Amino acid sequence: MSGPGFVVEARLTEPPDSSRPVLGRTGTWHTPHGLIRTPAFIPVGTKATVKAVLPEMMAELGAQALLANAYHLYLQPGAQIVEEAGGLGSFMNWSGPTFTDSGGFQVLSLGVGFKKVIAMESAGVRHDDVVAAGKDRLAQVDDDGVTFKSHLDGSMHRFTPEVSMQVQHQLGADIIFAFDECTTLLNTRGYQESSVARTQDWARRCLLEHARLTAERAQLPYQQLLGVVQGAQYEDLRRQSARGLVSLGPEGQGLSGTGFDGFGIGGALQKAELGTIVRWVCEELPDTAPRHLLGIGDPIDLFTGVEQGADTFDCVAPTRNARNAAIYTRHGRFNITASANRRAFAPIDEECGCYTCRHYTRAYLHHAFRAKEMIAATLASIHNEYCIVQLVEGMRLAIEAGTYWDYKEEVLGRMGLALAGSP
Repeated sequence: MSGPGFVVEARLTEPPDSSRPVLGRTGTWHTPHGLIRTPAFIPVGTKATVKAVLPEMMAELGAQALLANAYHLYLQPGAQIVEEAGGLGSFMNWSGPTFTDSGGFQVLSLGVGFKKVIAMESAGVRHDDVVAAGKDRLAQVDDDGVTFKSHLDGSMHRFTPEVSMQVQHQLGADIIFAFDECTTLLNTRGYQESSVARTQDWARRCLLEHARLTAERAQLPYQQLLGVVQGAQYEDLRRQSARGLVSLGPEGQGLSGTGFDGFGIGGALQKAELGTIVRWVCEELPDTAPRHLLGIGDPIDLFTGVEQGADTFDCVAPTRNARNAAIYTRHGRFNITASANRRAFAPIDEECGCYTCRHYTRAYLHHAFRAKEMIAATLASIHNEYCIVQLVEGMRLAIEAGTYWDYKEEVLGRMGLALAGSP
């Protein structure tokens, strides 16, 4: 592996009724801007900002790294502006590790108009020109790359694997992703096969361009490149995709010395099959490589991902739900605008240590949302991000202490969620 690496530290112990080995572990991910102790939830700052929250507050609530979106920053303010500012971290006043995704997800969200959810249902007729109701197709995929129309001004743009690498090198994040095609579960089997082959070819091209840019910009900190596994809900395609990406590394027969520094697990996943799909992939990946599960943030899904070998996660759900007055607690989720909170002069959660719960009441948040004050989104987002960041941090500590299964039972029992995802 080139550059800083990932070290596995502790293994998840198997529950007494386990019929197969569990894959969960803790680790330390080394980056030029600090360590990421895993498992870890990586909050999303799409446009170089976690919506409504200062970077300083993200550090206070326990976030170890932030993830921004290459597509959005390419369009506004432009990757060159971010580069001139000293890179993503300097630009947004965040001193810790940073991620940027490749723009591949926009192939799904722009191309077919679905909401930004990865865990989706696959019911329905499968066809390859699927577009969400009331949406226009803004992206077209071919074997060389993606042509898309800007959602900001309608201008036309072209992303290829090489362009994605160039943009992400300019943005300067510590951890970047290879350009991939993110399909929907409604695409046909034939299209999924073609897409996996296309993503494999794009991965090879990303490695070549990444190596070229790294040599050209040798004075800058090394950026770790993650290949992205696709294959939808098909076991053979998932395993094929994972093996193909690994084969491009030094251990395989591909591009000697230019292998991936880790791997992302991407694509739309049927929620009920999340653990199974993550397991298929992690069984094929090198044990020494970090594994990032893209777009997952529900508590039960995070437990499932950790058990099946994922190390880090990202999702917009905590802040998106917060802006819509959906507040997380240790006992589940509720809507702060409900009339019962009008005179609730107590914190959201008496046992929560976040800034919001230490200083504000449910009644105040209820008022702020009803009055449409901007502080409502800030206070709710701080609380929600704290809850998810600390939930996954609790998993890490529980694995190290050998109490993970008790921790899971206690957390999900409190929240009234089924204990799904166990081996």
